[in-house]
Amino acid sequence: MNGSAKSRIRVLLVDDHAVVREGYRRLLERDESLTVVGEAASITETLQLDGELQPDVIVLDIALPGVSGIEILRRLVARRPAARVLMFSMYQDGIYATHAMNAGAYGYLSKASAPDLLVSAVRAVADGTRFISPDVQRAMTTRSATAQQMAHALSIRELEVLRLLAQGYGVEEIAVRLGLSPKTAANHQSSIKQKLGAGSALQLILIAQQFGLIAGG
Repeated sequence: MNGSAKSRIRVLLVDDHAVVREGYRRLLERDESLTVVGEAASITETLQLDGELQPDVIVLDIALPGVSGIEILRRLVARRPAARVLMFSMYQDGIYATHAMNAGAYGYLSKASAPDLLVSAVRAVADGTRFISPDVQRAMTTRSATAQQMAHALSIRELEVLRLLAQGYGVEEIAVRLGLSPKTAANHQSSIKQKLGAGSALQLILIAQQFGLIAGG
């Protein structure tokens, strides 16, 4: 592929941190076959720019405040089934990748990956090729069937809340970190305990280790 404007892969970046988006933009545009045509920080901006720009690939952060990246992904695919979305996430465990791919993502790349892998992932997704970064692929094959089954009972937001609970954060702190109301965070905590049959903080920590959400699993 040459670097002419017509043949360039048009990319929309979605992340709530402007500095992070700038870093991604510079990395991607070092490759002459790629051009970043827009940036978004919220679900409203994402849906608006996707409708206006019809990008070839959307690079979407999974951990956004208020509404998770998975929910944005579902809405994008519902509105434009041809949308090709690459989830870009700090979560390396295969549980998140499975949720993303089931929701309609074409690829899943962990932020622990080498920088050049982002370029490769975008190009693969643009070509219609499914892409999962090697570290996530390894994680998907090492978790027990029981742990995978239990994890799939939780939503992406519940997995995020579980991870923070297991790290020792209180409900109010979790609410601030995830852009939720304290009541919503507390409801997620209750739902997690009910779904996993956990009656104590220690049980939640052990389960989070099984899922690979925190070290020790």
